[in-house]
Amino acid sequence: MNTPAVRYAAYAGLLVLGALVGTAGALVQAAWLPLGLFLALLATAALFYGGMRATGNQLGLAATGGGWLLAVIVLSLGRPEGDGLFGGGLGELVFLFGGMGAAVICATVSRLPQSTP
Repeated sequence: MNTPAVRYAAYAGLLVLGALVGTAGALVQAAWLPLGLFLALLATAALFYGGMRATGNQLGLAATGGGWLLAVIVLSLGRPEGDGLFGGGLGELVFLFGGMGAAVICATVSRLPQSTP
């Protein structure tokens, strides 16, 4: 990622990917509880860590985390008619707080030393 345009495109792609994983996780965790919840949290943690490793800095994690959090918040708001994707049960709370916890863990994990060729 040498040029700024490539970096910005990568961050935008990670933001969209975070929103997609957040949406998919919100659907899967409610449909296949408890296995769906485990899969959704595993995918979320893998996305956060992968975004950080792919970019080599914390901005990759912030981009994926921002997209994920935006999708989860928008889906939890519901519609004016009263129907929403999140019903307010225990699984939804574990998904929300577990995803935020995964982001914090990935942000604080120590990086592996760079190997020199």
